[in-house]
Parts: sequence; C-alpha cells; structure tokens
Amino acid sequence: MRIGVDIEDISRFSDKTPEKDAAFLNRIFTQKELEYCFGYKNPAPHLAARYCAKEAVVKAVSELYDKTVSYNKIEILNNNKGAPFINIYIEDLKKYKFSVSLSHEKDKAAAFVIVE
Repeated sequence: MRIGVDIEDISRFSDKTPEKDAAFLNRIFTQKELEYCFGYKNPAPHLAARYCAKEAVVKAVSELYDKTVSYNKIEILNNNKGAPFINIYIEDLKKYKFSVSLSHEKDKAAAFVIVE
C-alpha cells in the first residue's frame, strides 16, 4: 500500500479560464474534468482539489512507477452519489486500486490518495 497527500491554494486556479488558459488546463485536466469543474459558478476549488489528487497520485506511485506521469493521464471524476474516484490511463498502473478523498474550504484544497 502507498499513500499520497497534497494541499494547494485555491487562488492558483481562480483566474483560469478555458479561453485564456487552454494549454495549461488541457495539459493537467481531462475534458470530463474540465466540463465538471467549469459547470460550477466558481470552478477554482474543484480544479484545485483535482490538481491535489493528481499530485497525491504521483507521490503515491513514485516508488511503483519510475516514469514521468502526465497529469492528464490521471482523471478524477465523481460517481452518481458524488463520491470521487480515479481513472488511470497509464497501462502499467491499471493493476493497482486507487482510492481518493477530496476537500476544499475557503482558500485551500486537499486530497488524500491510497494505492493498493
């Protein structure tokens, strides 16, 4: 089992827009993630929480996978009950089970990931 955790300032994402920041957003997030986040009036907390989860995944798999992990190959979505889950689009990592918890409050977002 491996764990990863990350915390970020939500303000890092407060001025991001698909029109102005497409290159950055598409390098980090999948289309489904962007649709979800920008479906909110204030997408910044949702972007920040997903970014945290991606960082936490990278930290958790650092001893299991020695190649560079592209953030847009890690997808954080929500199931029909609202619980977040992780899709991994890296073949070597698909054999692991990923669990994630996201949180955001005021000016911080955080994520905790377990890899089994």
